[in-house]
Amino acid sequence: MLVLAAVGLLALNPGLAAASPRQPKPAAIPAVAPPPPPAPPAEPLPPPKIYLFRGAMGPIFSTGMDRLSEKLTQAGFSADVYEFTICRLIGSRVISSYRDNPAPIVLIGHSMGGLCSVLISEMAAKENVPISLVITIDPAHATGEVPANVERFINIFLSDSVLGGGDVVAKPDFRGHYASYDLQQNARVSHVNIEKSDDIHRQILDMVTQLPRISTQTQADAVPLRYVVPANTLVELWDSGVRVPVRTGDTMESIAAANRVPLWTLAQSNSLAENAPLTPGQSIIVPRHLVPLEPAAAAAMPAPVPSGRK
Repeated sequence: MLVLAAVGLLALNPGLAAASPRQPKPAAIPAVAPPPPPAPPAEPLPPPKIYLFRGAMGPIFSTGMDRLSEKLTQAGFSADVYEFTICRLIGSRVISSYRDNPAPIVLIGHSMGGLCSVLISEMAAKENVPISLVITIDPAHATGEVPANVERFINIFLSDSVLGGGDVVAKPDFRGHYASYDLQQNARVSHVNIEKSDDIHRQILDMVTQLPRISTQTQADAVPLRYVVPANTLVELWDSGVRVPVRTGDTMESIAAANRVPLWTLAQSNSLAENAPLTPGQSIIVPRHLVPLEPAAAAAMPAPVPSGRK
């Protein structure tokens, strides 16, 4: 009877149903996805394989390459020295070794050995083999351009040298790290002693040690550096430059101090006077290292040789 009464009441007053809307269902609580597992730490690259090349009459005039090889070997690296005359043969071995057991490749050459280092880089580029680091030390004038497969390139040279003097530049499509150091104002350095610098050796060892910890990349923010190093100034091998924004109150001197670089480097890389006024918002190119160096200053350059510069 109660059911019939209810049906009759709805039939007589249909608005009554409209006045009692259906109660909405409670919203479903979305399931919470579990957090993704932490990414495994990136495995460091294997130790680099280092190939060093002497110049002409290397056993007499490029003995610094042998000393550098000994230091690298004592530090646990594979570092062998070769004559530039067998450059292409060693280049083929470099490529074959990389295919069999990929590892960062480092090429370091003095005089004609510097030319050889770039030549092997060109051979590797044709085989799509990357080169992690190339360092040329007063390379020959005929040295070619740095190809795009080189991630980091450093040239230390004497622009007034007859036996070396190669002002090596990069190819237009190069996007890696580039730094060039002209030591022609330093009267204590010559073509036959520049590769013997203990300070340069130490910095090369530091860079090679850090290579396996740095992912292969060609940083878009890397700015090429080209310096004429002032006389009696210690050589500091920066990796490349980076643009730093100027803030209110910044000066050339304060930016140099904040980044622990000599004031002359900012002046040269930005084509500005050392006391040039700065405007907030502009950018200043500052040299940077592959990795931060110890606070200790670089050691002295090699002692002068008795004969004049060659």
